[in-house]
Amino acid sequence: MARSRVQTGRYTAEIDDDFVVFLIGIRINKLWKIHKWIGPFLSMPRMLRELRLQPDKGLLGARIALGGRTFTVVQYWRSFDQLEAFAKNPNDPHLPAWKAFNKKVGASGDVGVYHETYRVGAGQHESIYSNMPVMGLAAAGRSVAVGKHSETARARIAGR
Repeated sequence: MARSRVQTGRYTAEIDDDFVVFLIGIRINKLWKIHKWIGPFLSMPRMLRELRLQPDKGLLGARIALGGRTFTVVQYWRSFDQLEAFAKNPNDPHLPAWKAFNKKVGASGDVGVYHETYRVGAGQHESIYSNMPVMGLAAAGRSVAVGKHSETARARIAGR
């Protein structure tokens, strides 16, 4: 199914086993210092492209969001171990990009970065998508029509 096609009606996400939600973002603190933020800004799409070409590394899905000067990537990973392995592997694009960021930007305050990591136990999540394309956790797992036993958030989270 084309992910941009709207699914009319109400859907929820199903995903097997535990998974990790990883938020990573960049904030452009000094817009005029493009030479400081363009490298880190462009490195994330390259990383995501590589991860999509190598699904065995553990990335299940990702979505980029913009909020003011902050770009956030919401990522869904099969496990924390796979996320950490990608981050620490010198042959993957993250570690070289992180080293370049620290060398070029460091503690200057020109560009900010952050990340948050959440381990989610099997069945410890719920979601609803009403008249939306398949996105988020539904794209990382499966998009499933809401049924009579999954009408409410409480029912969806309790029913797993």
